[in-house]
Amino acid sequence: MLPIRPLIATAMVVSATGLLAAPAQAAQPLVFEFRGRVPAQRDVRYVSRLIADGSGQTVNAVGSALLQVRFDQADGHNRHGKVTYGLTRRTYALPGVIQVVNTGDFEATLTFGVGLAKRVPYRVYTLTRPSRVIVDIATPYRTVPVRDYFLNTANYNTGRRPYTTAVQRPVIPPATAFGALQRLFAGPTQAERAQGLRFVSSKATGFSKLTVKKGVARVYLTGRVTSGGSTFTIADQIGPTLKQFPSIKWVKIYDAAGHTEHPAGPSDSIPQSLEP
Repeated sequence: MLPIRPLIATAMVVSATGLLAAPAQAAQPLVFEFRGRVPAQRDVRYVSRLIADGSGQTVNAVGSALLQVRFDQADGHNRHGKVTYGLTRRTYALPGVIQVVNTGDFEATLTFGVGLAKRVPYRVYTLTRPSRVIVDIATPYRTVPVRDYFLNTANYNTGRRPYTTAVQRPVIPPATAFGALQRLFAGPTQAERAQGLRFVSSKATGFSKLTVKKGVARVYLTGRVTSGGSTFTIADQIGPTLKQFPSIKWVKIYDAAGHTEHPAGPSDSIPQSLEP
């Protein structure tokens, strides 16, 4: 018996419908395209965390809900090991889909993780000519536009201020500050990266909590946060992103151990590890 030849993924596309204002009952199709027939074995489900096939390590993806999409007898690379469907991690400025990341391409099993703004219903169907698997993700909620501030590398490299550039993102009210911060950690889209925008994480892996009280926002970072000697850190992006909201006058940023330099009083504050 001849061995089954794995299918080759040739494209991964998220529809740009909806953009900044999703109407009620709208949907965003996530499309996986293959060379040859449609994969017969596929599995789509919500998971509590994303696990890398082969290594078993956790894969980070930004989202309030995580959807796992798996194809059996499928590859995302050619015989030379080159990825065949494009970027393996992508950020989107869409109401539902925040990020799509590859979590496995191992022993003819191809897996992706999808970070969503909210856990919502979805449906899966297939099309032919070309062969495609579509995951249609519902967006039955209203969104409002907010601004996220990323490092503008051209300005920073030439010393031209401001060092940050604002981009728009759709978030679900009333948790608009949380949504803006969540989208910040997802980073720029592919088009924004082409314009020189970057997210400086300062080795933060995310944030565990955001509180807002009496004009003070408190952000608790995760990961081994450090400035690395740089004068521009994650704080320079978190600050303007949160201060766009009238209810926030000051931003206090904490490290994973819960430390910040000025925890009390009406002032901004960063942990010692973010000092240059």
